[in-house]
Amino acid sequence: MQKRLGVVGIVIEELGAAEEVNTVLHGFATIIVGRMGIPYRERGVSIISIIVDGTGDEISALTGRLGRVDHVSVKTALTKPVTALQETQPAV
Repeated sequence: MQKRLGVVGIVIEELGAAEEVNTVLHGFATIIVGRMGIPYRERGVSIISIIVDGTGDEISALTGRLGRVDHVSVKTALTKPVTALQETQPAV
């Protein structure tokens, strides 16, 4: 299956859900390229952005698990599928 690159935005509206979110993310560590988390204390939320590189099925499994956590919202933006040839060529 072809791999895709993208960003997953996660908004945690209740800080008690953060532990479950981190557990899910740990389970998908193999497709996570990078992560940035910002606690926005004034609003009582935390926002996490995840850069992912995996198959559509892997990314869907991650976002599906996150979406089932109470008080968590998830949105994803992905590239078109990457061909094997594109994976080996350097970016211009």
